[in-house]
Amino acid sequence: MASDPAARAAAILDIDLGAIVENWRGLAGRVMPAECAAVVKADAYGLGADRVADALAAAGCRTFFVATLDEGIALRAALGPAPEIAVFNGPLPGTAGEYPPHALTPVLNDPGQIERWLKLPCPPPAMLQVDTGMSRLGLSPREFAAVCGDRSRLGTLRWSALLSHLACADTPDHALNAAQLARFAEARRHFPGIRASLAASSGVFLGSAYHHDLVRPGAALYGVNPQPGRPNPMRQVVTLKGKIIQVRDVDRGESVGYGAAHVMTGPGRLATVAVGYADGWLRALSHRGSGVIAGQRVPLLGRVSMDLATFDVSAIDPVLMRPGDSIELLGPGYGVDDAARDAGTIGYEILTSLGRRYHRLYRAANRG
Repeated sequence: MASDPAARAAAILDIDLGAIVENWRGLAGRVMPAECAAVVKADAYGLGADRVADALAAAGCRTFFVATLDEGIALRAALGPAPEIAVFNGPLPGTAGEYPPHALTPVLNDPGQIERWLKLPCPPPAMLQVDTGMSRLGLSPREFAAVCGDRSRLGTLRWSALLSHLACADTPDHALNAAQLARFAEARRHFPGIRASLAASSGVFLGSAYHHDLVRPGAALYGVNPQPGRPNPMRQVVTLKGKIIQVRDVDRGESVGYGAAHVMTGPGRLATVAVGYADGWLRALSHRGSGVIAGQRVPLLGRVSMDLATFDVSAIDPVLMRPGDSIELLGPGYGVDDAARDAGTIGYEILTSLGRRYHRLYRAANRG
């Protein structure tokens, strides 16, 4: 008889689809009458694009963004024909013909991608991205001017949207935000009547001037704070619990983990948990991370190794930490932004690093 997968798993990742839907609805209400899309690239930031997108589509989301063609093909298979699915990276050489059979909308980012799209017979609608200050994807000002000056060649193309991306939206008072807004307004002037989209998660909170016709939240849907340094307006989405493998008593002077990077200053008790950097519990959390057991925070000692992390549980009643019991690594009191702070990174990296070895439990969204 097969054992329970949750019992076999070294860690449990609980994903609240209802919280994701509530986050999307909150953002959608904030930007009305603009449309609120959902960015589900990188497997919905590590949480499962098929499950997340299905819940959002049921809640009324009509437009989804992914990064790559393969992501788009997989999402179309999961969602069926109804929603629009746009691919940020656009068609690589030799792939433009794969978009129409899957009803995918490419984001065209440079003249080469535009040329590849023009060569298709009766090319379907595409999105056009213009760079307004990111120097990443999108037509440069010179390329955009050339496109606008040669509109006759583009007569066969239909545009679904005009896009750009803010570089400093998480810093509201940064001067580049207003500069990009002005540059985008100038670009819109050349494409009247076409949907315009500039704001992602943090951009939503810069005000209605940045909303245009379509906003593209990603990280905020999954609980990452879109306003760093301010109270997080988003519901937390994930809880991660790692199982204790072993509990041991140690004496003063004993070292803990690789490199003897931590040395006990007094006697204590350690719990070794079956989560490591192979599971996305970043090595940068060494000496800095923490967990919660029985409502008490316990520090991570020494280095995170590939499959294991060790916590100081000296203050915890031994009855509450037998092998098989859990330490909460992410939860209501210590979310992805808290872990990111301790690791010296951003919540995006914490989410997208969450490992495939976790047993995933999905809390269903209310479809009523």
